[in-house]
Amino acid sequence: MIIAIDGPAASGKSTVARALAQHLNLTFLDTGAMYRAVTLRVLAEGVAPEDEEACERIAGLIDLSFDGQGRVLVDGEPGEPQIRGAAVTAAVSVVAAHAGVRAAIVPKQQAIAAAGGAVAEGRDTTTVVFPEADHKFFLVASPLERGRRRAQERGEPQRAGEYAAEIERRDEQDRTREHSPLLKAADARLVDTDGCTAEQVCERLLAYVLGGA
Repeated sequence: MIIAIDGPAASGKSTVARALAQHLNLTFLDTGAMYRAVTLRVLAEGVAPEDEEACERIAGLIDLSFDGQGRVLVDGEPGEPQIRGAAVTAAVSVVAAHAGVRAAIVPKQQAIAAAGGAVAEGRDTTTVVFPEADHKFFLVASPLERGRRRAQERGEPQRAGEYAAEIERRDEQDRTREHSPLLKAADARLVDTDGCTAEQVCERLLAYVLGGA
């Protein structure tokens, strides 16, 4: 079984997808972490994120996999927490927008899911990576709610407004990029997560998957 979950930054995709994967005994596939891993390597090699040819080369050569907790491994080594750093966060939208990078990474994502099913989350999983997924969901929440969540996650609740503004900028980049833009697939179920805990959202998705809703 393949379950694909899309949505903008901080809409709850990763937390919900991870929990859903545990409930269903499926692989948790964090597609965004894979682009962050490529970006980490791009920066480590001193390559400009805007250099599509060099970024594509790196994306084609890098070996990406996941450990038992769904954390990305870069050439067999843990990618966390480095892939979550500020420098990677600032550059990942640029690197991930390159057609060559996405062309190199999508087959890797598909191969991981093909090995035994997965709950995959990202920004184009329902439209490009797994258009024939068994279940598709598109999670949304207001920018203010998402900014609050991100600030809480980083232990900086006082910066919720700043994070909300940063998230809106990321949304615009993802929606307007030329290749694989963020958009809701016509057959994806829209799930508004405002005011909901991750557990509540997971329960809703689980009910849909198991046919109880």
